[in-house]
Amino acid sequence: MMAGSAAEEKTFRRFLELFTREMRMPLHESDPVPMRPLSDLVSEDEIEGECLDLCLQHLYKYNCPCSLAAALARATADSILQTDLSIHHLNKTVEDGADPLPQIEAVTVARLVFNILFEMCCLWLKELPFHRRPLPYYETSIHAIKNMRRKMEDKHVIIPDFNTLFNIQDQEEQAFFAVFDGHGGVDAAIYAANHLHVNLVHQESFSQDPIEALCKAFKVTDERFVKKASREKLRCGTTGVVTFLRGQTLYVAWLGDSQVILVRRGQVVELMKPHKPDREDEKKRIEALGGCVIWFGTWRVNGSLSVSRAIGDSEHKPYICGDADHSVFPLDGSEDYLILACDGFWDTVSPEEAVRVVSDHLQENSGDTTMIAHKLVASARDAGSSDNITVIVVFLRDPRSPPPTTERDGGEGGSTADIGGKGRGGWPLQQCSAPADLGYEDRTDSFTDRTSLSLLGPSLEGRISLTRGSRKACFNLSPDLFTTSHLYREEPKCSATPPGGLEWWCLICPLMPPSEGVVQSKSSQPFLQSFRPLAKPPGPLTTHLSLIVGSCCSCSNYVVLIYRCVQTKRLHPPWSCV
Repeated sequence: MMAGSAAEEKTFRRFLELFTREMRMPLHESDPVPMRPLSDLVSEDEIEGECLDLCLQHLYKYNCPCSLAAALARATADSILQTDLSIHHLNKTVEDGADPLPQIEAVTVARLVFNILFEMCCLWLKELPFHRRPLPYYETSIHAIKNMRRKMEDKHVIIPDFNTLFNIQDQEEQAFFAVFDGHGGVDAAIYAANHLHVNLVHQESFSQDPIEALCKAFKVTDERFVKKASREKLRCGTTGVVTFLRGQTLYVAWLGDSQVILVRRGQVVELMKPHKPDREDEKKRIEALGGCVIWFGTWRVNGSLSVSRAIGDSEHKPYICGDADHSVFPLDGSEDYLILACDGFWDTVSPEEAVRVVSDHLQENSGDTTMIAHKLVASARDAGSSDNITVIVVFLRDPRSPPPTTERDGGEGGSTADIGGKGRGGWPLQQCSAPADLGYEDRTDSFTDRTSLSLLGPSLEGRISLTRGSRKACFNLSPDLFTTSHLYREEPKCSATPPGGLEWWCLICPLMPPSEGVVQSKSSQPFLQSFRPLAKPPGPLTTHLSLIVGSCCSCSNYVVLIYRCVQTKRLHPPWSCV
């Protein structure tokens, strides 16, 4: 675990106090679990990935700091892996040709996970383990929507503190980002999002040759999902693109048509070529195996799938293979950012257009990365995309600073000083997500996943004035992001009142330290104690709410303000910049 400063330790302890107070533990056999698992059955080789995912999902839902979440997830998973789970094995009849691997109900595993996680939090609250580790988190922006499709089959993975999540002590700092685009169902994408990074770490070549380990991890994930599909009668697959950052080197591996681009000094650097049936080498490979590539609205393998490589799709093997391609790129500090996205984005937005959208947003917002992924997703939808869309933007340096001056444009990479911390800080300025995203089937247009610290409304820059007659309340705004885990109601300490037809709600988040420059309460503890928690939030947090982050100019309290509309015809409060 890590607690590199007194402020971080205080933040960690504050989270543990609130989290243990919020949780109702222990869970008994008949009790519902706090979070529904995305799978029905779990085999022995899936335990670690499922445990890590459930822990991270649940902790991020309560806005847990990334490093603390990774450490708690690791400790919980290790405890469960040392437990004898044979008493939970299901007695199922093995069909001919099926894999006889023992299985456990996912809900049973989830109940164990949440109980042990609660025990870990109580234990760490008494004595917080310490081990100082650098925190070079990359600033990221994430957005995903179902769009016009019936179901959301995209999944994404954000692991900014890879070393802590897997208790790696002898490596440079590492981070893992991935997008998986499912087809024929979401199960393959869920499986890949939960297990590919786990399979990566367990490869013998991981320490010395990460790109070989990454390709083997794709292969192992494919083989194991094919067996799972056979057991559970699943007929689906997923494409995937993974970027793995270790020190000053970028490793990329992919299957199918999900893609990543690198932007360096404002120019697109091609890192990969997507696997599509009409690619000449892919067409020859498929035909050599006895398959064919047919035009049916688009080029398709045997007239069916429009991708030539994927995880899963067992009925289309070997034509749809699980052998990943890869590339390695040394970093010298002049790289701007990465954009990872599924084909729902790239089919309608070119890399050059994506760079223009990002550049325009940064210029218009003084380098603020808030809502960049939203802008990119909107550009794809406006250009005619009807598919699921997922976009991740990973900034490799601070977008608010000019690019460093170097004499070379590539090659062997720069010194640690070239890239150390330039696009990274002690706390992520944007979303920090757990491996898999929201699994609710009735979700319509999601912000990101259930773990993202996503905005509930537009980010408002500068100074905002809410007026009612001659009275107005002014706020200094900040781009910090919060969740709605802890909601409080109180009249404002200053004399201002909200506009007519609106109720005044204050949301404060004591779980994350504010970013540099944010005004805090001069007496924060009494201020926090003065708020009264509600039994439950005031209705669902939808577009009927408008969110503002900042500190009141009159009382200097650090708050997030939420105005809920009482009049049904009026969805947003009036506001004006001053």
